[in-house]
Amino acid sequence: MDSLIIAAARALSTGNPLEALNCIALRDDAPALALRGIAMAQLGDLARAKTLLRRAARAFGPRETAARARCAVAEAEIALVARDLNAPAKALEAAGDALERHGDRANAAHARYLKARYLLLIGRLEEAEHLLARVDPRPLPPAVRAARALVAAGLAMRRLRIKAARAALVEAEGAAREARIAPLVAEIESTARVLDDPAARLIAGGAERPVRLDEIETLLASEAIVVDACRRVICHAGQAISLATRPVLFALARALAEAWPGDVARSALLARAFRARHADDSHRARLRVEIGRLRRALGTLAGIEATAAGFALAPRRAREVAVLAPAADEANATVLALLADGEAWSTSALALALGASQRTVQRALEELAARGRAQAIGRGRARRWMAPPVPGFPTALLLPAALPAG
Repeated sequence: MDSLIIAAARALSTGNPLEALNCIALRDDAPALALRGIAMAQLGDLARAKTLLRRAARAFGPRETAARARCAVAEAEIALVARDLNAPAKALEAAGDALERHGDRANAAHARYLKARYLLLIGRLEEAEHLLARVDPRPLPPAVRAARALVAAGLAMRRLRIKAARAALVEAEGAAREARIAPLVAEIESTARVLDDPAARLIAGGAERPVRLDEIETLLASEAIVVDACRRVICHAGQAISLATRPVLFALARALAEAWPGDVARSALLARAFRARHADDSHRARLRVEIGRLRRALGTLAGIEATAAGFALAPRRAREVAVLAPAADEANATVLALLADGEAWSTSALALALGASQRTVQRALEELAARGRAQAIGRGRARRWMAPPVPGFPTALLLPAALPAG
């Protein structure tokens, strides 16, 4: 590689894309195209970055297998950051195998970690953990070790193992500082602050307060019955009853849990579950049916007793009942719930899904973005909204070509 390519690569390795572009902006040879693609990705222009990387892969030619594989790894990382989940897993598997055969262990390991991030994003946690365990991070460069630690932190947070998540983030920060990549250090510090921010609201005994992830971990490990409105499950002593596909039953369970140890009037239950302003006999008959279904769903966890005014939750063994509600206000919680699927949404699509006006959705998104709960990609009509990347998705990409030694 010539001196300009080396200088551009080193600038990108420290998170300075503008300096890299000063060296190679007017060049169209394969290494320059690849580095320009990485620079554009670091600047946030993901569409242009993808185009440049594809041009670079074609320019490298069929014999330069390792260089083309590095471009494929970089393109797959861009796809993951943009939440394009159609084909990154297969591309990463093939690219990782090719790099392993050519002795590029650093980029091969990075491809494995990217695939682990993909598995983390789609909720296949056991496969992601198995993939992380296959690669020994000790001989790898600091930037790759930081990427690996971020994935481990993301997995620990999904598992609600907060001590393990903190330890992984400390490891990631140390590796990022060793690599001297300032944007990556800043991103890790931002992720670490998430552990100290309120993650949900705890409603118990008629009181409400914000709780952090470590407090949620402690609560779920206790003997209390926890109605988790973030995931729409009911938890107790390691048992989880999912009501994600039964919204009426979950609405009833949440109302009963919020009122425990008291009861809930029938009119209040009708308003919560069916949004019925003026109840008639058909509404009351349906309520009895749904209460019976909820009794069966709860099984040995709790019963539901009829009272003079309505119904009350009756735990079998637990001495406490609590509700975990989303930390955001209810007005924006529905928007956050849609963004949580990891896909990029247009405001018109969100408005259609929510049955609201597009301007109402835009105001909600602007409020969420101001609090760091949502982010926009693209401009104009191509603008899309999504949840911020989960831990383990650094925006500083690995270079598609190995840096020269020295």
